[in-house]
Amino acid sequence: MTSKFPLALITGAADRIGKTLAATLAENGYAVLLHYRTSALRADATAAEIRALGVPVFTFQADLTSVGKIDALFAYADSLLANPTNQLEKFSVLVNSAAVMKRANIGKMPVAEWDSTFNLNLRAAFLCAQQAFARMDSGLIVNISDIGAQKAWTAFPAYTVSKAALDSLTKVMARSFAPRVRVNAIAPGLALASDVVTPEEWQRLVQRLPLQRAAHLDELGATLEFLLKNEYITGQIIAIDGGYSLI
Repeated sequence: MTSKFPLALITGAADRIGKTLAATLAENGYAVLLHYRTSALRADATAAEIRALGVPVFTFQADLTSVGKIDALFAYADSLLANPTNQLEKFSVLVNSAAVMKRANIGKMPVAEWDSTFNLNLRAAFLCAQQAFARMDSGLIVNISDIGAQKAWTAFPAYTVSKAALDSLTKVMARSFAPRVRVNAIAPGLALASDVVTPEEWQRLVQRLPLQRAAHLDELGATLEFLLKNEYITGQIIAIDGGYSLI
């Protein structure tokens, strides 16, 4: 008899942290629905790597700032579950990883830029969680937050405030969706350098950490695996930050 796989959807999964978390889901026996926005080639490469782990993998392109595109994403998930050749048994996990981080001056920031950040970082997570909950008999929702939610990062105002709101949303959903569905968040600190911070500034930030190094991606994956396996945890914001929250 052919075994079936529970389905996990992860947004923003073409590369970086999302790619690592998608691989973690596959390593734990989940079929993966891998969402991406613009990185089609990277999404296909990531899907091929994950497929080699022996689980079904599907990709879907969508701009999650559009409510209609979120509806289309979950309609696609429904069609996958309805097709017996896909070997899927149920919708079990949602990881909200898609996000945007833009440098801005809050005194001059255009309202359109503020809204676009919130529409992706917060509203999309809220709407995806609503849709996932409606499809889950039991399951897990994990929001990817940021240790910056605890800080006052003046250079990234919309990002920082949206992640703080995401932490609050995580707790509200955890109470509202219990006992059927657990909701938690992972809050990385310094994990991957990006073009929003110069290499010199990145090194300065890393050296300030109590552990004096950036996070390894497999440490973030291990946190997701912990949440998958420990079914008595909900409403928690788990900081993986090398002690950044202490400074």
